[in-house]
Amino acid sequence: MSEPSSLAAPAHEPSHEVVTLVIRHRAKAGLEAQYEQWLRRVVGIASQAPGHLGVDVMRGRTGGLQAFTSVLRFSSTAAMQQWLDSEQRRELLREAEPMLADGDQTQVATHNEFWFSPENDQAGPPPRWKQAVVSYLVILPLSLLVPMLWGPLLHLSPWLSGYFMSNVLITLTIVLLVVYLMMPAATRLFAAWLNAPGNDKQGQ
Repeated sequence: MSEPSSLAAPAHEPSHEVVTLVIRHRAKAGLEAQYEQWLRRVVGIASQAPGHLGVDVMRGRTGGLQAFTSVLRFSSTAAMQQWLDSEQRRELLREAEPMLADGDQTQVATHNEFWFSPENDQAGPPPRWKQAVVSYLVILPLSLLVPMLWGPLLHLSPWLSGYFMSNVLITLTIVLLVVYLMMPAATRLFAAWLNAPGNDKQGQ
């Protein structure tokens, strides 16, 4: 089973940056149900790890086998590395090894890269225009709705309603909603379209 290479954070990397760990597994034929049980247990255990911010699991088929792509978000590279190096995770991987067709495939991403991670290593990421369309569909309604929702509260205080502070609150709200709620949901909703065959032949 492959272990990810060292993921030590560069000295200039901000500690507050959201980091994601993309894990791809293919379950051996006939062991899908057993793997699902193992996966549910791992998700529950990982959620208790320090710095863990959430996980999304996408299912598909690759090469005739059931494929699972798990995207785990952490508050920092250090928090992610602590989970990767934990004896608990190593033991869980040893349990899963007989069920995996290709071992443990991992990839690390920062910022919004994980939103558009392909379901398998052979597939390329969605074309840039598809990424732009999904991002637009997520951000546009929030940019219209969030200021309306904040409006009544901002007008309660001259300090909050000032140009700088009002924009700080509105922008922060939009960013948090996009990163933790809306974009993960949107990529699941549009997964079939984003990962449609032929993406690698189109302009990126």
